[in-house]
Amino acid sequence: MKESKKGYIIWNWAPQLLILNHPSIGGIVTHCGWNSILESVSAGLPMITWPMFAEQFYNEKLLVDVLKIGVPVGAKENKFWAMEGEDAVVGRENIAKAVAQLMGKEESKEMRMRAKKLGYASKKTTEEGGSSYNNLKQLLDGLKSLKASKALEKTNLKIEMEG
Repeated sequence: MKESKKGYIIWNWAPQLLILNHPSIGGIVTHCGWNSILESVSAGLPMITWPMFAEQFYNEKLLVDVLKIGVPVGAKENKFWAMEGEDAVVGRENIAKAVAQLMGKEESKEMRMRAKKLGYASKKTTEEGGSSYNNLKQLLDGLKSLKASKALEKTNLKIEMEG
């Protein structure tokens, strides 16, 4: 990590969840990869969406049009195929507009409120008694039961073969 008068530059792995949960973070620019979305939602942060390729454009629609916790920069084309040309670059005007919208007035307050509610809900599901917690516990209990059942079958088979 390198320190400067403007902040820190982290060269390798960064503790992203720790950073996203810091009170000074008001939003995140994301390529709309699923892990980044989950981390941002769990931190209760609205997002500036900048998809590059594959399913990221669908994820952007979820954030912007369905959940209404995202602001698009206007990326229109799969960057894997668009190496040059008008649609290959997002202009600074679009980025400035998205940042202003995310950090701005009434609409951004509502977006922040929705993001915070989703973050709270996502945390509740992983706590003891929450649906994700219970589903994972049920899966693990089922796997343990299956393992015990297989071990018992082996023991019974061994006894039958010896007897």
